[in-house]
Amino acid sequence: MPITLLTGRGVVEVAGPDRVGFLQGLVSNDVTTAGPGRAVWAALLTPQGKWLADFFILAEGERLLLDAEAEQVPLLVQRLSRFRLRAKVTLRDASTDFTVLAGWGESVPPPGTLSAPDPRLPEAGWRALVAQQVAADATDADYDLHRLRLGLHDGTRDLEPEKSVLLEGGFDELGGVSWTKGCYMGQELTARTKYRGLLKRRIVPVVVEGGLPPRGTPVLRDGVEVGEMRSARDGHGLALLRLDVLAAGGTLSAGGAVLTPRVPGWMNLPSAA
Repeated sequence: MPITLLTGRGVVEVAGPDRVGFLQGLVSNDVTTAGPGRAVWAALLTPQGKWLADFFILAEGERLLLDAEAEQVPLLVQRLSRFRLRAKVTLRDASTDFTVLAGWGESVPPPGTLSAPDPRLPEAGWRALVAQQVAADATDADYDLHRLRLGLHDGTRDLEPEKSVLLEGGFDELGGVSWTKGCYMGQELTARTKYRGLLKRRIVPVVVEGGLPPRGTPVLRDGVEVGEMRSARDGHGLALLRLDVLAAGGTLSAGGAVLTPRVPGWMNLPSAA
């Protein structure tokens, strides 16, 4: 029953009476749906619609807690503070107050923790924020392999700040975008990419035979570059690949390793790229 302490995660606290409306106009998903036992997965974009960070939003009393990549917490506090203006909200790095847990399989959150199912996929398990010491029986590496097998990207290890677009990372199928909640920063590019069919690349799980290629290694097909390697572990990885290459099928190479794309059941690809 694996439970992991996610040492690479931190927490941003957004408090105050305007906290929900404040975030609602900035992030990609519907913040109003966060509540007891329900987390919201959302992204903060540039005004041009490019990815900056993503996080899980959990609600506790008079505050929202953002479970985010630890290295991005200062960026999030800084960027969000720019838009505070007259809104009655406070923002702070609350990473020292909490430990982020993840569990999957038959495991359950420890009693008394602020927890919710992972909103991306049922198979992903659950997430929790705890203020006390909790015993874990799995490692960061175990969770890393778990999410790679599911095809779930992990922040800056797989996406590029100010370059990636949400639909490359499956935010649509994984419930990270609301198409009905109204305007948010960067919405125009996200909507245009979806409704005009402009997407040309996707982050896709790959099976790796051979040495694991480092992030950024070009992916080749018949000597022609068709993508780029992202994170990988124990024969499983993610790669940013052209949709036309995925439609053609077959194997690819990266840094001497052979890659076989493995499109998961949750991922919707166009019938013809």
